[in-house]
Amino acid sequence: MLKLRLFPAVLLVSAVFAVLAAAQTTRTTTRTRNVSDVEISGGLKEALSKGVRFAVNSLGKQDGYLGNPRVKIPLPKTLQKVERGLRVAGQGKAVDEFVTSMNRAAEKAVPVAIDVFVDAIKQMTFDDARRILLSGQDDSATQFFRRTSEETLRQKFRPIVEDFTESAGVTQKYKAMIGKYGFAASLLGQDATDIDGYVTQKALDGLFLLVADEEKKIRKDPIGRTTSLLRKVFGILR
Repeated sequence: MLKLRLFPAVLLVSAVFAVLAAAQTTRTTTRTRNVSDVEISGGLKEALSKGVRFAVNSLGKQDGYLGNPRVKIPLPKTLQKVERGLRVAGQGKAVDEFVTSMNRAAEKAVPVAIDVFVDAIKQMTFDDARRILLSGQDDSATQFFRRTSEETLRQKFRPIVEDFTESAGVTQKYKAMIGKYGFAASLLGQDATDIDGYVTQKALDGLFLLVADEEKKIRKDPIGRTTSLLRKVFGILR
């Protein structure tokens, strides 16, 4: 009997939520009609450009990676398992210098991202822009970047990382040290044996993380919408 009495109440609550959702959709649709495709596209491109500049400027300098705990590149997980043994064996300084050199390589590589991102922005269509803006996700533009640019960025980052690690004596010595483990080195996993690939991926992860941070600020923080176009376009999301 109690279930029967509760059933109409549940229906009423569901109906209220449906009405509220429809009202929100109507408000968003109305606001969208007041902003042209050209403005939406221009606003998103401006926001993405702003995020890229912030991320690259933050990371592409000394200690950009090394000094930021959120993006600092640590030893690969498989090497972390033997780190204590290496330090006990008197290799602590080599380990610390190796971590520094990985982060320096990432800092060296990241500035080339600007041109790649600019090309991706130019290729963004009106439909892309509208879907990104109205996706309901705080990092949908960053996801677009990742889909369209990550492989190109990887191809451009890796040679720079390789050149840096080749010129960094610390990294060469570390690779030689790992090589002394012989067959055991192969048990450490790919991250430990392909250091350049590991650094490249971690550099990309840090870059996209900071681009996403900036996108979230622009979407949610009115102060972050620094131009009239950004305020108009992202005002749709209120």
